[in-house]
Amino acid sequence: ILGGFGTSSTGGGEAMAIEGTHTEIMTDGVVDALVNAKSVIVVPGYGLCAARAQYPVAAIAELLTQKGVNFRFGIHPVAGRMPGQLNVLLAEAGVPYDIVLEMDELNDDFPDTDVVLVIGANDTVNSAAEDDPNSIIAGMPVLRVWKAEQTIVMKRSLGVGYAAVDNPVFFKPNTSMYLGDAKKQCESLLEGLKRHYGE
Repeated sequence: ILGGFGTSSTGGGEAMAIEGTHTEIMTDGVVDALVNAKSVIVVPGYGLCAARAQYPVAAIAELLTQKGVNFRFGIHPVAGRMPGQLNVLLAEAGVPYDIVLEMDELNDDFPDTDVVLVIGANDTVNSAAEDDPNSIIAGMPVLRVWKAEQTIVMKRSLGVGYAAVDNPVFFKPNTSMYLGDAKKQCESLLEGLKRHYGE
């Protein structure tokens, strides 16, 4: 899928060691972040597809958009298990096409984004692709989610992705890990948001 990435290092040495620990966040913390955000970008990956989380995510997008949040989806060209898989799943869940953008259309917007919610993506948001010339994914285009004010990563566990490379983004100070099943987590978020808005 990654087309040659993940086969051999482009640099000559060892990949960089990852320093630090990860920070976990609970549902209430994610809800607080979302209701206080003016701009939100969701970056979905194969984990969203596997968990069938597109329906609660679509409902979250609709609710926050109604509340005036600039809510968008950022899609990596090789996200999912085949090109276009995520676009189809989001469309099937009723997400409007005009808020589903390709990586190149919004990669420069992350520094001006309050909250990024990464749902089941790993390699496609791995900063080692840009920062570590010895990483086996060095040079692979990635969504620069780590440049947002706050990045929340929804994953089943801290495990590695398809390319089996650790992701330094998980350990950055502006990243929180929201661990668990993506569909259940999104349903919990939707319930929490509805409670907050009295709906």
